Amino acid sequence: MSFVVACTPEHAFDTWTSRATAWWPPDHTVSHERGAEIVFEARAGGRIYERTSNGTEIEWGEIVEWDRPRRLRYLWRIATEPENATDVEIVFRKMGDDTTEVEIEHGGWERLGEIGTAWREANHAGWDGVLPPYRESAALTG
Repeated sequence: MSFVVACTPEHAFDTWTSRATAWWPPDHTVSHERGAEIVFEARAGGRIYERTSNGTEIEWGEIVEWDRPRRLRYLWRIATEPENATDVEIVFRKMGDDTTEVEIEHGGWERLGEIGTAWREANHAGWDGVLPPYRESAALTG
């Protein structure tokens, strides 16, 4: 998947990682709690998780590469076991006019065997739910 947002790569990267709480839809979290905090720990080996209002932390994944503002890679396991994690790579490319191309590759489905196809479809629907508010947030605050 790829699309263009009206902001710099730095802003696009930061909107994805440090401002996710502002745009991530509650119905795309595990708790479905409005106001849950979405955390990307800013380093390779860092966790991705949601923190509910009562302080419960629900693991979503682990950061593999943190190369601000160019690239973010992580193992994604929201709503599944760690051994079923898939690979997400997001590249932020500066365009000529203070816009950024955001390219997302989500793979690793073949490792999941029989459940891979169904899980891929479920995640595709998930991307359809989170990308529009991300694009809007990146452009509004960029």
